[in-house]
Amino acid sequence: MNKEKRYEIMRRLAEIRPNPQSELDYTTPFELLVAVVLSAQATDKSVNIATAKLFPIGNTPEAIAALGVEGLTPYIKTIGLYRNKAKNVIALSEILRDRFNSVVPDNREDLESLPGVGRKTANVVLNVAFGQPTIAVDTHIFRVSNRTGFAPGKTPLDVEEKLIKVVPKDFKKESHHWILLHGRYCCKAKNPDCANCPILDLCEFKEKNLS
Repeated sequence: MNKEKRYEIMRRLAEIRPNPQSELDYTTPFELLVAVVLSAQATDKSVNIATAKLFPIGNTPEAIAALGVEGLTPYIKTIGLYRNKAKNVIALSEILRDRFNSVVPDNREDLESLPGVGRKTANVVLNVAFGQPTIAVDTHIFRVSNRTGFAPGKTPLDVEEKLIKVVPKDFKKESHHWILLHGRYCCKAKNPDCANCPILDLCEFKEKNLS
């Protein structure tokens, strides 16, 4: 796929959603970090239901750490893998409190040093909370990038590195949201809505990559 097609794809996706937002509910970088950690292998909707009850009780590292694993668990037990996530959220809260003066770091190295925070989670926080042009490759972005031929790759890291190179500069900061939301609502894993796809005519490999 050439750069002209990529530019037009991003232009159309941006036109549809000129002000894309994370679908996780949060008001601070710490709330976002906790929500993203909880969202692994879970839906944003399920996380939002849980955090709507949790954050009024505790939305700072000190408050969450004070809950402990047993105190946090009832708030998040409706979310998949909640036991391990509870341990990670308590541990990262304690580290933020003790090592980072309760401030969520704005760099990858420190973020990825926190329990439960991998590259994808760090990318989301850096992009959404701090406005950095990172791209968190989830299942939606991985699928769209390969299915359309926009940035094919065998692994999420392959796709991320390709996207960083080929997404036009004008669209890089919000590209994470535009591609993700297109995959979530149009270019779905099953029964993609090709009839209403705004970029279908620009896609490559679309027939063999529809699964």
